[in-house]
Amino acid sequence: MFERLLYLREEKELTQKELGEIFNVDRSIISKWEIDSVTIPLKQLNNYANYFNVSLDYLTGLSNIKESTKTIKELNKQIIGKNIKQVREENNLTLRALAKQLNTTSSTISAYETGKTLILTAFAYQIAKKYNISLDWLLGKSNNKSIKKDN
Repeated sequence: MFERLLYLREEKELTQKELGEIFNVDRSIISKWEIDSVTIPLKQLNNYANYFNVSLDYLTGLSNIKESTKTIKELNKQIIGKNIKQVREENNLTLRALAKQLNTTSSTISAYETGKTLILTAFAYQIAKKYNISLDWLLGKSNNKSIKKDN
């Protein structure tokens, strides 16, 4: 899912160690993110998008357009929660139904929607992919709900 992390690092001619220093993590963590053996936390995925000036949709392979969205240093759990709820309601899903799709609990979805907890990267990606919505929009980095597929 995150092959582009490696591509972007190599494009900038950075080592894993150098990128680890930039993101304040060990080189081995960068390696695990690049080979997708450990899912990159949403906050760090946002840091990547900001650092490399690309969209989250591009980073995750939802779009081939690198075009950056606005830079947000800190993800806002309330905005993300509101957007998750909007997607759920637009698709006539109950908390339980969305939880079942994501293989989690209704209380977890409720915690995301109320902004108590930041959604996991894998869940945010699943929602974006299944409902064909921009991950950048879901996370409050864009006003455009649709994924841009072509230039």
